Amino acid sequence: MRRLCSLWTLFQVLPLASSQSNRHSCSYDVREATIESVHNALFNGLTTCRGLVEAFVARIEAYNPSINAIISLNAQALAAADALDLALAAGNATGSLFCIPVLLKDNYDTEDMKTTGGCLGLKNSQPIADAPAVTALKRAGAIMLGKTNLHELALEGLSVSSLGGQTFNPYDLGRTPGGSSGGTGAAVAASFAIFGTGSDTVNSLRSPASANSLFSIRPTRGLISQAGIVPISYTQDAIGPIARNIEDLAVALTVMASVGYDADDNTTALIPTASLDVDYSAALNQGSSLRNVRFGLIEGFFNNTSSNETTPVKAAIHSVVSAIVAAGATVVPIFSGIFNSAAIINEYDVQRFEYRQDMDEYLARPVLRGSRPATLSELYEGHKFLVIPSQYSYVNTALVSSTDNATYASRKSDIQNLTLALQNVFKTQRLDALIYPEQSNLVVPIGAASQFGRNGILAAVTGSPVVTVPAGFSSANLNAPKGIPIGMEILGLPWSEAKLLRLAKLVSEVHRIRKMPALTEGFVESKALQAMPSIVPNTKSIPSAYPIGVL
Repeated sequence: MRRLCSLWTLFQVLPLASSQSNRHSCSYDVREATIESVHNALFNGLTTCRGLVEAFVARIEAYNPSINAIISLNAQALAAADALDLALAAGNATGSLFCIPVLLKDNYDTEDMKTTGGCLGLKNSQPIADAPAVTALKRAGAIMLGKTNLHELALEGLSVSSLGGQTFNPYDLGRTPGGSSGGTGAAVAASFAIFGTGSDTVNSLRSPASANSLFSIRPTRGLISQAGIVPISYTQDAIGPIARNIEDLAVALTVMASVGYDADDNTTALIPTASLDVDYSAALNQGSSLRNVRFGLIEGFFNNTSSNETTPVKAAIHSVVSAIVAAGATVVPIFSGIFNSAAIINEYDVQRFEYRQDMDEYLARPVLRGSRPATLSELYEGHKFLVIPSQYSYVNTALVSSTDNATYASRKSDIQNLTLALQNVFKTQRLDALIYPEQSNLVVPIGAASQFGRNGILAAVTGSPVVTVPAGFSSANLNAPKGIPIGMEILGLPWSEAKLLRLAKLVSEVHRIRKMPALTEGFVESKALQAMPSIVPNTKSIPSAYPIGVL
């Protein structure tokens, strides 16, 4: 049952900060809450900004011990909420994200929280300036609630780190939440915030969305400034939001992309004029039907062996295909040999050539304070890190590689050819978008060697935009009472974010599939807070297969 706060209560919580101890708590039900539902409640006096923060903190305190998704909470969140409540009372509530609590992946620079990348060696690293994307969120009225765990330094998809421990999938505690933005994925699925942010070098926005029945968007390379984000690859890095519905995703993208051109990230110079200051929410309503839409289904991105791990994925995607065909869309099978994820990773991925140089530049920036290694080599020499064994070779190679390697130049040229080939498929098949499973098998169990079977590399190396949508669930069992989520990617041509979001909305309307995790579906009564509580991540959750300080 939803708890409501009266208009009288709203004005009771607005006295000066010196009266904090007398403030009333509004136990507003934030499960599956949306930007629209929160704003309706706020503007009708049913809750307050402080009440919202307290409600989400209550859920975090109740359920985070089980899923270990949060690294830290923002000590300034209540003060930010109080300031917004005063603005609300004065009739000055402005911004598309007014009073919306947001969780940030812990590789976004924040002046009010440390930015660690989940790495023990960076636990004291304190930026004195927000990343431009964070500044944009705050300018739109959002409250930065805290930071989420991630696969350490965003290097893989298991979402385990030396500082944050292992994050667990709220749909099945025996499985990972995808990654590297797995903390954000698990937290948003559990209704710890309205939405969250992530980054993506190969799969990292889309994998957690797929594994947690969420929506995400990896935008065209350059649309959102990467400045102030712990980097891996200048060529492949992107950032974006993860949300429970497509409408919130569109609002979040609009705000994050509002940074526009940023001299600290020269890829933003690529943004065409038509893609500046786009209202992606308005674009959602510019199409009412899937009739005459042509999708290409990438057949090479399926695992066609039959097993409990692969068969549910094929069934889920084919269920989506049946639904969109019934709604009037055309789905064309695509068998092109260029669509082989393993081959693309082996032949086109350039992370290892850029990682050391990009991290060295990040660590040397004057906006960082606190004790920290000066270089990536120094970080790994300090043994305060976690690298999974399957990545020992990658990291060791990255530490002695650079963009001066002849192989790097060759791969960059090959990426241009792959990008051209991808666009040629769109033209020859007259496609609006490509669709395929984000992962050809279910998200892997805790302790697995890697998050294998993912298909995100195509968009990562070509810089193409992708929206991920919930596609289905595996069969329910004792460990997964509602089944394990499965996601589908919708990939488009560069700068087609508005079109992709519109298609994703139409797909989700004819194939409604999202379900709350059984583990976190209970209502949690909130309490009045005098200060934000501290979170101590559970590092004892780290599987023994991933020893700390070994490379």
